Amino acid sequence: MMHIWVDADACPAAIREILYRAAERKSVSLTLVANQPLQTPPSKLIRSVRVQRGFDVADKYIAEQAKSGDLVITADIPLAAEVIAKGAEAINPRGEHYTTENIRERLALRDMMAELRDAGEVSGGPPPLGPADRQAFANALDRLLTRRLR
Repeated sequence: MMHIWVDADACPAAIREILYRAAERKSVSLTLVANQPLQTPPSKLIRSVRVQRGFDVADKYIAEQAKSGDLVITADIPLAAEVIAKGAEAINPRGEHYTTENIRERLALRDMMAELRDAGEVSGGPPPLGPADRQAFANALDRLLTRRLR
C-alpha cells in the first residue's frame, strides 16, 4: 500500500491542507516529517514525526523510511533523487513530478544554481507559492493518486 511522506519543514501550509484532504479522500496514510511540532487534523491516516534539529535530518529520516511505491512530497532535489532510486515517486509543492528521466537534469541545474549563488551571480530563491502553484500541485497529486490507486 502506498504511503505519502512529506518533507514538512519547507512544505507550505496550503499544500499540507491539500494533502490532508487527499489522504482522507483516497484512504492513504500520510506522514509529515519536521524538526518542529506540527498540528495535524485528527485522523487515523495522518500523523507527524518530529525529528531532531540539524542539517537534512528530516530528509534522512524520509529517505530511510520511504519504500518502493511510496510518494514523497519535497522540494529537496537530492532527497527526491534518493527516493526515486528506491522506487518511490516524488513531487514538489509546485506540482513538478520528479522522475528517473528528469532527476539527473534537476540535480545538475541545482548544482549550477548553487555555484552561481556562491559566486554572487544569483541571489534569492523561488517566488512565493501562488494560487496557480497550489492548483498545479493539487492536479499533479490527483493524477498520481488516481493512476496509482486504481
